[in-house]
Amino acid sequence: MAKRVFITGGAGGLGRALATQLVQSGAKVLIGDIDDTAAQATAAEIGAIAIRCDVTSEGDFATVANWLQDNWGGVDLVINNAGVAQMGALDQTPIDDWHWILNINTLGPVRAAQALGPLMPPGSQMLNIASMAAMLYLPNSAAYNASKSALLAISETLMLEWEPRGITIHVACPSFFRTDLARNMRAADDTTRAATTRMVERARVGADEVATTIFVGLAAGDPHILTHRSARKSWLLKRYLPFSMYMSMMRKELAKLNTRLKTPSKTKS
Repeated sequence: MAKRVFITGGAGGLGRALATQLVQSGAKVLIGDIDDTAAQATAAEIGAIAIRCDVTSEGDFATVANWLQDNWGGVDLVINNAGVAQMGALDQTPIDDWHWILNINTLGPVRAAQALGPLMPPGSQMLNIASMAAMLYLPNSAAYNASKSALLAISETLMLEWEPRGITIHVACPSFFRTDLARNMRAADDTTRAATTRMVERARVGADEVATTIFVGLAAGDPHILTHRSARKSWLLKRYLPFSMYMSMMRKELAKLNTRLKTPSKTKS
């Protein structure tokens, strides 16, 4: 039997890349997205099925659960991919933005687990797409860092809670890659918005490469899937270095990053 997969935020970006590779592997894929028109277009193009799913809505997840039960009799892989970004200094970030990002990035996967967990048989998997922001905290992104750190904590909690049921939980933590995340980003000011957009646009890897790395980790059963080698190195240094040394290293790396962001992009002839 083909693997039955549901993925949130599957209309574009990393979600689309994940869905495409799953379909190519022979899986049956249901794409959930708040943009139903885009989801339907993506599904038609790659050979998947689409359903509207706003991850802030318990009602939408109930509809998804009913569809999965009625049409497939359950689900083998749930990918919580839908997410947004908020950038800006903590004291300039409106509380409304905190509610917005936590409701999507953190509570979205919680709603998915509560609604779809009963449909997952032994041997099934849940993959939560977090970020290296769950482990390494850059300035001017407190709300984003907190939302992804909370998702990491939730994932590790479920690893223990669902282990007796034979369900494995995996959390992917990619660093910057070329995607459309900046399109739905909120920012405290134009300078922060522009800098974040440049970091995404100048990333060395794209969504397809990140999706491939994630599936390699998923197939290997890795609980934590770190897609960028440089980020893995920084995470290990944070774990084992004295904190003062780690912070000194991060200040130097941030200075280098700021210099690169101020340098105009090279155009290809």
